Amino acid sequence: MAMSLPRLYVETTIPSYLVARPSGLIHVAACHETTRRGWKTRRQYYEMFVSDIVLQEARAGDPEMAAAREAALAGLPQLEQSPEADALAQRLLDMEIIPVKAAGDAAHVALAAVHGMDFLLTWNCKHINNAALKRRIEAACAALGFRCPVICTPNELR
Repeated sequence: MAMSLPRLYVETTIPSYLVARPSGLIHVAACHETTRRGWKTRRQYYEMFVSDIVLQEARAGDPEMAAAREAALAGLPQLEQSPEADALAQRLLDMEIIPVKAAGDAAHVALAAVHGMDFLLTWNCKHINNAALKRRIEAACAALGFRCPVICTPNELR
């Protein structure tokens, strides 16, 4: 019997770091390199998914960079929006775990949880991969009957 691959939701910051122009800031350049290396050498170990929200966000901004982000995501299966994901995202907002101004971030978490992703890969350490928020995010997911995926950066997923 073949083992299935872990399911990984790719949040928008990943293709952004993947195709970003070089940075003079050492820590940012290191994140770019980690993302590129992982994308090249680790992809085959995961079943990777995106959502319409990721694609919409990836298409925003500088047209050249948007095209590069979109190309990087081409062919990845897309998670469908659902009433359950909408309800979980709203709970994250209502409980002020994620601020209303970052409603897209709540939607990323909700989609990944509702669709049973094993991992949510992100560089968003303000509203998603935030140690002060993770337990609250997990509790909000559990309250609606969903398991929160492991939220991590490419540095943590090796």
